[in-house]
Amino acid sequence: MSGRAKRSEAQSSESQLVGVLSRVFRHDAAAPNVMLGIGDDAACLRFTGKLVVSVDAQVEGTHFRLEWLDLKDLGFRSFQAAISDLAAMGATPVAAVSHLTLPADFRPAELRRLSLGQEQAAAATACPVIGGNLSRGSELSVVTTVLGRAKRYVTRSGARPGDEVWLLGEIGLARAGLELLLSESKLRTRAARRALAAWRRPMALLEEGRALVGRARACLDVSDGLGQDVKRLADASGVRIDLDQQLVRRALPPELEALERSLGWSALELARQGGEDYALLATGPAKRRPKAARVIGAVRQGKGAWIDEGGRLRPLEGGFDHFRAEK
Repeated sequence: MSGRAKRSEAQSSESQLVGVLSRVFRHDAAAPNVMLGIGDDAACLRFTGKLVVSVDAQVEGTHFRLEWLDLKDLGFRSFQAAISDLAAMGATPVAAVSHLTLPADFRPAELRRLSLGQEQAAAATACPVIGGNLSRGSELSVVTTVLGRAKRYVTRSGARPGDEVWLLGEIGLARAGLELLLSESKLRTRAARRALAAWRRPMALLEEGRALVGRARACLDVSDGLGQDVKRLADASGVRIDLDQQLVRRALPPELEALERSLGWSALELARQGGEDYALLATGPAKRRPKAARVIGAVRQGKGAWIDEGGRLRPLEGGFDHFRAEK
């Protein structure tokens, strides 16, 4: 449950709510590729190149609780989560549409705040919001569909034995932020603030993703924890991936070590179990490694995902799965 207080104000009409969105996103209609934006039955774009499409949902009670973040943060967070899929493919954003499910007591002022967060993320990623849909429901949810273009793109299935495993961006901080929220921690150190910001306001690595095109053989974004996403990359490519525990530790942000005692989680465990960091996990030959990439393992013949713990090879575990029963 979100803890949303029930209010007695008159319900807003659809016209009122659409008016809010039209005003917030009025500048997006002037974006270079937009021929027709919000206000008609459908939007219209000028488009050339390969079309890359993805969708992401943020659902109250599953992905967030309203007491954990401002509605502006929710709008920003939900947009960046969708855009990160384009980053993993090496694509450039073109436009986005959003479906919002709003509780009956959701006010125009709240919708404005939510959409302002979406607009901030849209401006930061040069991805105008050009339309969407509104519906009523028992819980708040934001579904964002993003459209991108690419001349060439990177998939999960191209890893080859002999490739290095690269990490671009930070992992573990978003999970640390989530654990702070779950525990209702009052910790306000610099490390705690960074962790909370990582969960509330993640940033898709679009530039880094585009830089991988022509260098990486495979890539995905880390949205469900290193333990889960390394396995996905290995399975999609039909290879075995071995991570080096020491190299992974060196690649982790220093704030995780500062939070270990407070959270009761090791930095490595936060990285394995965590998610929603939207870092990029890629593989490629050493001679093509980007400067921003840190080597954390190697691709070999075989199957599965493993981690070398000082000479002892163990299956890589952890990660989030929406449909796996909790133990």
